[in-house]
Amino acid sequence: MKIMAASKKDLQKSRLYIGFAGEEGLDYGGPSREFFFLLSRELFNPYYGLFEYSANDTYTVQVSPMSAFVDNQHEWFRFSGRVLGLALVHQYLLDAFFTRPFYKALLRLPCSLSDLEYLDAEFHQSLLWLKENDITDMGLELTFSVVEDVAGHVIEKELKQGGKSISVTERNKKEYIERMLKWRLERGVSEQTECLVRGFYEVVDSRLVAVFDARELELVIAGTAEIDIADWRKNTEYRSGYHDSHPVIQWFWMAIERFDNERRLRLLQFVTGTSSIPYEGFAALRGSNGPRRFCVEKWGKPTSLPRAHTCFNRLDLPPYMSFDMLYEKLLLAVEESSTFGIE
Repeated sequence: MKIMAASKKDLQKSRLYIGFAGEEGLDYGGPSREFFFLLSRELFNPYYGLFEYSANDTYTVQVSPMSAFVDNQHEWFRFSGRVLGLALVHQYLLDAFFTRPFYKALLRLPCSLSDLEYLDAEFHQSLLWLKENDITDMGLELTFSVVEDVAGHVIEKELKQGGKSISVTERNKKEYIERMLKWRLERGVSEQTECLVRGFYEVVDSRLVAVFDARELELVIAGTAEIDIADWRKNTEYRSGYHDSHPVIQWFWMAIERFDNERRLRLLQFVTGTSSIPYEGFAALRGSNGPRRFCVEKWGKPTSLPRAHTCFNRLDLPPYMSFDMLYEKLLLAVEESSTFGIE
């Protein structure tokens, strides 16, 4: 395909012209938009083995360890990276949503423990428990090694040299968690991810994306679908005393009405971990263990900030005393969600 044969300079500077076989007409943008949308639907489809759904849902994807068995996998991932880059440079939306660690990999940003929740909520919870509890005298018998299945063969892999004989203690557990995080993020996909990132930067000038964080890059690549507020409200559940007619809930929906669409998408990112909405609408939202509707729970004090539980699609909303207070706190949570409030 010409996309792989073109030079970096041509890919960045030249205008794209797309022609469909058997169809006449000039490309004034429509065929190109359609081409990238259709191509992304196939290229990033887990059915073909390059990518897989995250452990938490069936609409965000990530690089699949099974892609190691796909013919010419490195070139396929380099091609995928170029497609992502071209879509970004030429402002074409893709029919694909990726996990937060995927976007961070594209930006060459380090991942944190909280990012792991978007990839594997259960694994994230186990490491979080380890971080927050004193493991002295618990008899966990952990070492700096992991057991992994490679092509049907179970092998023990050391997280550091001599790791099999190094016990995990309260003193060294921070290093263990960091190494486990790195292993889980890169498990069987490090070479494929590097090829994809290389293809991406063969098209994109690194200075162009240096201004983005992972959440912003997601919105640029996957688009800002117009949110149907009526559908959102119809498919929202309430807990711990809240209900649709509760004053705080009335203010909540007033705030969402006042938000522009980008802020609504950021709120959705904050609570569910992604700005993507299933094709069937909010009724089809999924959590870490199956269908899970958007939920608002009464929690905390009126001085607290809202917090989110992304694996349960739940927003913990304090009982604020006025609309202005709720709007201010909710806006702060949405704008600063990369630094606090996500569990």
